[in-house]
Amino acid sequence: MDNSQSYGLALALVFALTAGFVGCFALMRRMLLASDVISHLALPGLGIAFLLKVNPLAGGAATLFLGTILIWKLQGRAGLATEAAIGVVFAAALAVGAAVTPREDLVEALFGALPKLSLGGFLLGLAAVASVIVGILWLKDRLILTLFSPDLAAVTGVKVSRLELCFLLLFSLLILAGLRFMGALLASALIIIPASTARQLTGNMASFLWISPLVSLLSVLVGYGVAIAVLKTSTVAPTIVVVSAAAFGASLVGKRTSGSN
Repeated sequence: MDNSQSYGLALALVFALTAGFVGCFALMRRMLLASDVISHLALPGLGIAFLLKVNPLAGGAATLFLGTILIWKLQGRAGLATEAAIGVVFAAALAVGAAVTPREDLVEALFGALPKLSLGGFLLGLAAVASVIVGILWLKDRLILTLFSPDLAAVTGVKVSRLELCFLLLFSLLILAGLRFMGALLASALIIIPASTARQLTGNMASFLWISPLVSLLSVLVGYGVAIAVLKTSTVAPTIVVVSAAAFGASLVGKRTSGSN
């Protein structure tokens, strides 16, 4: 493995740990569905960037953050029309992205690829992930307060809507950091599945916040190893998600077995 591949794998592991941590808050705030939609919003930008032969992450970032603000606006409204609008945004993003992405780049845009990063690219990705961690830790108390008592949070001066936007933007920044590795379709998987697995394994908040990152990290390590050593494929994200989903299935079986004893 050369330096560029080592940097790519190192960033993937850091992304996995952070994704597991952020996923805990997304799950507690019941934002997993909207979070999954957000990750797909990068696809049109990726497609346009591939088409214009410019940096794919620049295009992905543009549509990702614009789409995030749109989802935030839609989430502020209740009712079937809002749910339908989010579904339309999701479908339109996939359709536009698939339509404009050159065929030879479509698989990479959808499912990612083994990233080869320069030292500068690695440090930039690391800075993005570090910003997400710092931001979540800074917002943590307010996020937990709004989770348990939105009215109390509002009384104490917490601007709930603005807090929601900050969390979604941090979420999107994390998606962007893992985009080249996981692809637009699967970038949110390591945020959603490990947190769901950890929730099955424990009801304790402190344990929840470390089990989820651990499951995410192990999913990347095992999935990466299987994809490279056994399947010998350059696209590792699907294997990582299969491993993560298998862990979730095992957690369900384990919980049911322990509950019946």
